[in-house]
Amino acid sequence: MSDRHILTAVAWPYANGPRHIGHVSGFGVPSDVFSRYHRMAGDRVLMVSGTDEHGTPITVAADAEGVTPREIADRNNRVIVGDLQALGLSYDLFTRTTTVNHARVSQEIFLGLLKNGYVFPQTTLGAISPSTGRTLPDRYIEGTCPICGYDGARGDQCDNCGNQLDPTDLINPVSRINGETPRFVESEHYFLDLPAFTRALGDWLATRGSWRPNVLNFSRNLLEDLKPRSYTRDIDWGVPVPLDGWRDRPDKRIYVWFDAVVGYLSASIEWARRSGDPEAWRQWWQTPDSDAYYFMGKDNIVFHAEIWPAQLLGYNGEGDRGGSPGPLGRLNLPTEVVSSEFLTMEGRKFSSSRQVVIYVRDFLARYDADALRYFIAVAGPETQDTDFTWSEFKRRNNDELVAGWGNLVNRTVSLAAKNVGAVPTPGELTDADRALLQATQGAFAPIGELLARNRQKAAATEAMRVVGEANKYLSDQAPWKLKEDPARRDTVLHTALQAVSDCNALLTPFLPHSAQKVHELLGGTGVWSPAPRVDEVTDLDDGSPYPIITGDYDQGQAVWTSRPLPPGTPLSPPTPVFRKLDESIVEEELARLEEGR
Repeated sequence: MSDRHILTAVAWPYANGPRHIGHVSGFGVPSDVFSRYHRMAGDRVLMVSGTDEHGTPITVAADAEGVTPREIADRNNRVIVGDLQALGLSYDLFTRTTTVNHARVSQEIFLGLLKNGYVFPQTTLGAISPSTGRTLPDRYIEGTCPICGYDGARGDQCDNCGNQLDPTDLINPVSRINGETPRFVESEHYFLDLPAFTRALGDWLATRGSWRPNVLNFSRNLLEDLKPRSYTRDIDWGVPVPLDGWRDRPDKRIYVWFDAVVGYLSASIEWARRSGDPEAWRQWWQTPDSDAYYFMGKDNIVFHAEIWPAQLLGYNGEGDRGGSPGPLGRLNLPTEVVSSEFLTMEGRKFSSSRQVVIYVRDFLARYDADALRYFIAVAGPETQDTDFTWSEFKRRNNDELVAGWGNLVNRTVSLAAKNVGAVPTPGELTDADRALLQATQGAFAPIGELLARNRQKAAATEAMRVVGEANKYLSDQAPWKLKEDPARRDTVLHTALQAVSDCNALLTPFLPHSAQKVHELLGGTGVWSPAPRVDEVTDLDDGSPYPIITGDYDQGQAVWTSRPLPPGTPLSPPTPVFRKLDESIVEEELARLEEGR
């Protein structure tokens, strides 16, 4: 194992309902591919996240059902945990924001900012529902953007031009809940002084030249008009404000977005506490040579490239006002904000309310997890919006996974099992044999470099190109025609099996479930591709129960390399690695989509 520490900070899925495949294409699969590669390369990875459970959408859902916000959060937390575990996302800890630990860490960051002068009180206008008297959060107010004229801007941000807004800025504001015009009243809040970080954020972004251009350019543009941002909200569901006169108030809480991003730190601390070494988190958050990669969809760039870095800078005392780190010590800023674009579905934007959606659980009930992971990796919204269509999903599954990779595995293992019953002993290699092995062995470095830079689409494409070379070799050498030359037949089969083993390693970050199957088909024993598990635990501080995703992913050594396949390893006739999809699935799924509408 190397001494390099890599934090994989994965966007927190919101617990107001189950997640759909558009969500996991942004935060889920890309972060897992990245983490699995780095673990295979021997790096020390800490992959953390959890369900984001505070804020108004939870309270709105609870009111609609006549239950408490905690009941909504508990129910959806379990659904999301099950879905992400089934997809194979290898979290070291997937937790939740309603733990005592998370509240304490969120409050500590707030107090550190306050001590250093980066949080200040101010009276502002807050939106109230005239019919209910309840506060309307910024995101639940829509209107026309005063900057670009977009009709559908939210009270905190315009998704069209990306500018930050206040509800009072909107033209013709209305409540998203019931369509009424909000009433604005004075309310005292604490604000994060974002302008005090303009220089520090600019200096930091100037060193981020390796980011995806769309993310870096958007982040730099945010610096042009930084304004103080409300750190607290008028709501009764969230992390209490840790100040005398505020702590016990039922109507003031830390803004859900500000506590959610602190979750990366609080989850790391919870993981360390559960590991038996409460200080272990510091290796990922404070050592100079550690790296932190944050994965999300493009609608979250603002909070990960501006708000969270500002919170970290302020806690460290590194903004315009100076200061000193709080009790947790100096905390590292993100190495990279890895933002994906949006996935659409059959030409339409995903919308749960309009039933233009397929939830992860429903998808996995009908199709293999690796088939979805592969589609996201090779055809997902890495750098531009991408449309998911059932016809393209079927084509990728049948032509590339089944007819390409699965066919190579099945043909090679079947021939060796039938003719030898084990991995054959090779004889003298020909130029063709050596050329294939050089191609598969030589692919680890360039594909690894692509994965390290989060160029997953190119990495998956290159891995499948190598699979194509192995298929061509097998067809050209035709070992089934070499019955009269068993020595040459065995050499060809051993070469092909070694190529299958190499390709399986190259594809493991993308296809962890099938990678374990192929490992076993090649006679391997034990765990090759570690799977996440769900553990039932209790809150470390108040004893309340909840499920977490965790796992044992340490393979003890770097395995991102070609490993010699031992001759004599017993082989059995294989079973298919992937399922071919019937021609009717496209019509069936499109019919389901229309029925939902």
